[in-house]
Amino acid sequence: MSALWLAQALFVVLLALLALPVCVFVLEIGLALFAARSRTAPRLPHVARPALAVLVPAHDEGSGILATLASIQSQLQSGDRLLVVADNCSDDTAAQARHAGAEVLVRHDDLRRGKGYALDAGVRQLALDPPAMVIVVDADCLLAPHALARLASCCSASQRPVQALYLMRAPAGSGLKTRIAEFAWAVKNRARALGLQRLGLPCQLMGSGMAFPWALIDEAELASADLVEDLRLGLDFARERRAPLFCPEALVTSEFPVSAPGLQSQRTRWEHGHLAMLMRAGPRLLFDAVCTGNAGLGALTLDLCVPPLALLVLLSLALGAIGALLWGWTGVAVPWGLALIGPLLLAGAVLVAWLRFGRAILSWRELAYAPMYALIKIPLYLKFVIRRQVKWVRSDRDPS
Repeated sequence: MSALWLAQALFVVLLALLALPVCVFVLEIGLALFAARSRTAPRLPHVARPALAVLVPAHDEGSGILATLASIQSQLQSGDRLLVVADNCSDDTAAQARHAGAEVLVRHDDLRRGKGYALDAGVRQLALDPPAMVIVVDADCLLAPHALARLASCCSASQRPVQALYLMRAPAGSGLKTRIAEFAWAVKNRARALGLQRLGLPCQLMGSGMAFPWALIDEAELASADLVEDLRLGLDFARERRAPLFCPEALVTSEFPVSAPGLQSQRTRWEHGHLAMLMRAGPRLLFDAVCTGNAGLGALTLDLCVPPLALLVLLSLALGAIGALLWGWTGVAVPWGLALIGPLLLAGAVLVAWLRFGRAILSWRELAYAPMYALIKIPLYLKFVIRRQVKWVRSDRDPS
């Protein structure tokens, strides 16, 4: 009897731990449905804005950076600057950027590698003639019309970091796995951010399409080798009660790598970085938020506690299957049957997210494949336990 009681107690603890991210996810998706229905893009008044600098960190992006720079330059005004940091490049990124008319800072440092160091070098260069604000755009991204103006307007008015709607697209002709990844990205960066905004709460920084008042970015600790430097930076600002705001009217897009190794490398970097940040800082940040009454930090920490969608699905299904088996074996519904609530809630939230944000990406038949997609990612999560990625590695976009 004592062994059964101990097993039930352990099972309840596991259920409680998983219930937190499931409930946060379900709440964010539910609120996003109402936020999306009520939102219309505002018309921007034709008013002068302060001069800004667009900072583009780039590592071996010579083959595609011209399209990025063109989309930025078409939205610059008199007095704006465009600075490309060619970071540890082995190709013609610097030459291409100079030819396009951008300022270029060439950086070589074999020991301090990663986007955080490139951003720090760029900000230090801009400090010689500080702009009113800095907008970070990755070298593989494109700006939708008026994106810079909308980011600048929101950043200038709030004097807080501002995050654009940053979406990843599946390249034309991509297979089902890449399109499922596009849907998962839309859920994370669009639906969940809209849900937080609906409550008047901040959003995570997403890596590209980030605007910062100069006073904040100048003091920020940027130089690091974090795999998710954007996530850490947003939490740092939240701790100072300057948590980032979401500006879905400003759209920034990019494409997943075409090559399978490049796509796998990108997923590994993002997901291992997220999980490492969750384990390393999640409990401490949540404790700090409660002790200081910092609602912005608390909201972003709870959002951080939601693991990648595929992993959340796997954990929920695994615990639900164990609960169903033990329910059938013991004939006792509590606590074993409670494990079935999580998968049902999660399935309902994913379906709602697909109905509102994913029908242009996946058909309902293809959505049914999503659990199988989660299963094929098990090696990625096992690798996190056995040999996690800790160094930044560029994702190869070349299909060859």
